[in-house]
Amino acid sequence: MELFYFVVFGALGAVVAALELSKTSKDRINTPPAFNSFKNNYLLVYSLMMGVMALSSCLLGMQLLAVLINGYVSIAGDWLQGPYVYYLYSTYGFGKGEIGQLFIAGFGSSMLFGTIVGSLADKQGRRRACVTYCITYILSCITKHSPEYKVLMIGRVLGGIATSLLFSAFESWLVAEHNKRGFEQQWLSLTFSKAIFLGNGLIAILSGLFGNLLVGSLSLGPVAPFDAAACFLAIGMAIILSSWTENYGDASENKDLLTQFRCAAVAIASDEKIALLGAIQSLFEGSMYTFVFLWTPALSPNDEEIPHGFIFATFMLASMLGSSLASRLMAHSSPRVESYMQIVFVISSVSLMLPIITNFLVAPSKVKGGSISFAGCLQLLGFCTFEACVGIFWPSIMKMRSQYIPEEARSTIMNFFRIPLNIFVCIVLYNVNAFPITVMFGMCSIFLFVASILQRRLMAISDKPKMESWTAMKERDPEVEPLND
Repeated sequence: MELFYFVVFGALGAVVAALELSKTSKDRINTPPAFNSFKNNYLLVYSLMMGVMALSSCLLGMQLLAVLINGYVSIAGDWLQGPYVYYLYSTYGFGKGEIGQLFIAGFGSSMLFGTIVGSLADKQGRRRACVTYCITYILSCITKHSPEYKVLMIGRVLGGIATSLLFSAFESWLVAEHNKRGFEQQWLSLTFSKAIFLGNGLIAILSGLFGNLLVGSLSLGPVAPFDAAACFLAIGMAIILSSWTENYGDASENKDLLTQFRCAAVAIASDEKIALLGAIQSLFEGSMYTFVFLWTPALSPNDEEIPHGFIFATFMLASMLGSSLASRLMAHSSPRVESYMQIVFVISSVSLMLPIITNFLVAPSKVKGGSISFAGCLQLLGFCTFEACVGIFWPSIMKMRSQYIPEEARSTIMNFFRIPLNIFVCIVLYNVNAFPITVMFGMCSIFLFVASILQRRLMAISDKPKMESWTAMKERDPEVEPLND
């Protein structure tokens, strides 16, 4: 492994450590023991759930996938169940076409069945939905023991449903329970940033190492990570059942699922802030998943030998850097989330333009194999920048969702947001080899720039209620004066 990878990893690690150790009282939010206990309980469960995803991904140690997958190697980065899924399917004797159908089935089921099941959380209970996620994903892991295509397809469908629950029910439960217990709204940002720092960063790296230990060092086979994931899911489910209380969105008995969908659609259509938030989320996450499919062929266009696992760990470290920055930003009242996210989207747009820029400025090598090229090194730095933006994005979008999405339909609306995302990912996945890689990166860059424009609009209209309220006050009392901050 070249020195370059160690330098990048070490530099990122040093910056993350410096950011965390240099936090002053101004960068921290003082919270009471009751909230700390509540936060730590949620972080434990969330880390277990995200560790399951990383463990089933087992990106670390998957260098041989470059040989197995070639043009489809990017699919191996699928964050939902990852490269060991592809590796497992290939050991069962399935080809690229059949495996591609299995991956598309996962995203398709998340869009169709997952939207319905995830939306039931508002009516049937968020705690119950979180337990359903654990059971559904355990069943999905069990199906990996079968070499039968139909059984594996059922597993992908179950995994898609579980994904919808993971990305809606847990956050909906947290926000509702946080408010029910009377905690300050600002403290939510602390939980969000810590969840991303631990669950999407540190735990992802440790889980990958653990999965690599199971398959590589202990030679337990490619199914071992899924068995371990099922055990962690069972532990998380036990914690949920023993320590979480139930909360609901709109639990009225006279509202069926169709009416619930209609109310959510009306909320999105009637509130521009919610609609903008959904569009921003879809544009960014669509670009993020496309990047997951593309980073491997971008860094090794001539089959260069690159350490996929080490690069993945570097990306996760960059994400930790982003979440650490987000926690500092959200600890202060200024700048607002709506403000700094414009800059984040612009930076992420520029970072994904690097493959296009290097393609024009650096002469491509025609030598097959070897180590990463100079252009690849530049792109890797850009990709780390993008991953840092991802680390900022997650806690920030969570905070904005907690502010703008109505409580009674929170899970339903959040699952509505994922419909265009899943459609987009299915289209990209189906046509991943149909377009040059520079075209795909250019499309992502444009999407991210559009997201920055929409974010600017969101910031502008988020102040409107205050301005309208001030106007109304002025009409009632012409002598009223504005309060000084």
